[in-house]
Amino acid sequence: MSDWRSRARRPAKRGRRRSGERYLQSPPPELSMDPRAETRAAPVEASVVTSGIYRDGRRVPGPESVAGTRQQLREQPGAMAWIGLYRPAEAQLMAVAEEFSLHELAVEDAVVAHQRPKLERYGATLFVVLRAARYLDDLEEVDFGELHVFVGPNFVLTVRHGEAPDVAAVRRRLENDPDLLRRGPEAVLYAVLDAVVDGYAPVVAGLQHDIDEIETEVFGGDPKVTRRIYELSREVIEFQRASRPLLDILQGLAAGFAKHGTDEELQRYLGDVADHATTAAERVDGFRQILTDIRTLNATLVSQAQNEEVKRLTEASYTQNEEVKKISAWAAILFAPTLIGTIYGMNFDHIPELHWTFGYPFALALMALVCTCLYLVFKGRNWL
Repeated sequence: MSDWRSRARRPAKRGRRRSGERYLQSPPPELSMDPRAETRAAPVEASVVTSGIYRDGRRVPGPESVAGTRQQLREQPGAMAWIGLYRPAEAQLMAVAEEFSLHELAVEDAVVAHQRPKLERYGATLFVVLRAARYLDDLEEVDFGELHVFVGPNFVLTVRHGEAPDVAAVRRRLENDPDLLRRGPEAVLYAVLDAVVDGYAPVVAGLQHDIDEIETEVFGGDPKVTRRIYELSREVIEFQRASRPLLDILQGLAAGFAKHGTDEELQRYLGDVADHATTAAERVDGFRQILTDIRTLNATLVSQAQNEEVKRLTEASYTQNEEVKKISAWAAILFAPTLIGTIYGMNFDHIPELHWTFGYPFALALMALVCTCLYLVFKGRNWL
């Protein structure tokens, strides 16, 4: 096992990057995808949320340690173990992998996390990666979680990275339904898938509510709506990346029903999950198209508002120019008699017209003639 231990320490190539203001505190991909460092190796039981052994649909007493659980499974044919881990460290998950002979590549993905939803089969063990989601009403945003499920012939191992889904609620549901639980590990996988898909419904409702609010803000002319459209678009895209691959996972399970002898009742249950997942995926696809249309509409309305503002400023500038022309025209008209009066008001002894009998009426007539000519010129140019 030393070879795959070293391989599990290498960063995986796949990952996701969350954008938006509320994601700025997330570590960069090259750091977030590295296995979590630890100063000392904690026992695997430190990351075990709950562990149980089931026989004929009923929970039976079992040891607290993972090694003891595995030993009891060997001693009790027909029993099934269900172990739930929450954000285990690398050494902790490797200890479980050694007990249950998990494939090195699947363990590597589970250690690193930040994987895309997928379904892979390694011999008799099925490895499923799911992206759960929940809508936070207070923050009006979608919180995503990640769940890795290892399904073997007589065991189920769930590795949760995040708050969603509520695996404890899934366990309580199955323990209250022995008829379903006795169908084995695949029944647990069905219940987990059903919980993840059911968790999408409140998210879809929350996103629909946000879209309705954005439509109101767009037509109300809220200047902050553009940023909200962008952030909601990012959430819808991420939700689409979480929900759309689930259809491929369910199709992959359906393709192996006959080969692996899946219980007929479970086939019906999984078909129902596929129907709900398809509905959610279609709604999300619709949201993305609606937000694209809203973004286009908002850009059009903003452009129209800008055009109206430019038009208003142009009209104001035109009006101002007209007033300036009128003022300039009257100033020119009044300047002519002022100039004449100023010339003949100078205190020189030798001004030819100063002692002329008709000098005064001539000056007045000259003022009137110049003013009249200037008035007619400006009037003809529509300055007055």
